[in-house]
Amino acid sequence: MLAKGRKVAGRGEPMAAHYAFNPHEDDVIIKHRLLTRTTTTRGEPPLKKLQKKFMSFAHEIEKDTDNLNECERLYKAFLQEISTFELPLLKSKAVVDANLREKEGFNELQLEIQRQIIQAQVDIEDLKKQLEQSKIERQHKEECEAIRKLIASQPPRSETQKTISDLEKEIAALEAENASCVRTLDLRKKQFSLLLHVVDELQNTIEDEQKGSVEELRAVIEEQKTSMEDGSGMGSEAMAID
Repeated sequence: MLAKGRKVAGRGEPMAAHYAFNPHEDDVIIKHRLLTRTTTTRGEPPLKKLQKKFMSFAHEIEKDTDNLNECERLYKAFLQEISTFELPLLKSKAVVDANLREKEGFNELQLEIQRQIIQAQVDIEDLKKQLEQSKIERQHKEECEAIRKLIASQPPRSETQKTISDLEKEIAALEAENASCVRTLDLRKKQFSLLLHVVDELQNTIEDEQKGSVEELRAVIEEQKTSMEDGSGMGSEAMAID
């Protein structure tokens, strides 16, 4: 048993417990009391009583007197005390054995629990991986469902093929029209280039003609001027004669 003392604290202060022995010494004392069957109750310890019975029996045997009856009485008392002392030891041994078996059971149970914990952790990791895989599969299914709805919302393949054919024909017609337009444009370019050349030639011709006309006009003017000068001279001579 542990000897405890309590210190009276002031009002509002907790009461601290003081132990007479430290835990190591307390374990040693408990073990000694279990082995010697010594308790803190009143009365003589069993081991001491057994020792007294044995010493009394031994002293009585050593006597030289005729004390066979007394020796037999003390011997029976000693045997009875041994039986009395042995019975709690057997009970304690049975309790210790039971505790050892229970401890072994607890150890096995602890090992089993530890194994189950490790297995549960492994299972949790596996479930986490399965959950991640399930999330990925669910995402793929949702994407596939969205694609399926998108495909379902589109017109049938026959209509799409017909539309493609019509568009290809329209594209071919536009390409033919574009080629025709390109040829027409090339022709118009050539015609325009020819027209510009003709206009340029015509302009040169007109300029040449204009230059010729100017020269002729200058010549006519010079002739008229000369004629007028000649006419004026002849009139002066006639007047002088008169």
